[in-house]
Amino acid sequence: MIGYVTLGTDDLPKAAAFYDELFGSIGIGRFMEEENYFIAWAPAPDAPSVAVSIPFNKKPATVGNGTMVALFMESPDKVDAFHKKALELGGTDEGAPGFRPADKDSGFYAGYFRDLDGNKLNAFCMVEA
Repeated sequence: MIGYVTLGTDDLPKAAAFYDELFGSIGIGRFMEEENYFIAWAPAPDAPSVAVSIPFNKKPATVGNGTMVALFMESPDKVDAFHKKALELGGTDEGAPGFRPADKDSGFYAGYFRDLDGNKLNAFCMVEA
């Protein structure tokens, strides 16, 4: 159902370096870009993607309160590694990887972080209870 998600940035080169490294850590590269405007990453051109963009209206990028991008991972180990990589690249922790709620019965395992522009993301997987 989701085709792509776009996150605003005021510093495209800085955001690009962050996401090149972060998505590169799971084997995903750029698939579309327009110089000085936006860059998108996806596992394939016909798969959902995440993009960063200078706002079209040329006003400063802002973070949506309550907005979050959730990225599916295959296992808790991959969630842990992706969350760790985001923090190593200068992202900030918004919730260490673990089960939500804090028991394994839910099967929902996620780690939350903010990128360099303050956009909130999480890496998650579903684990059989």
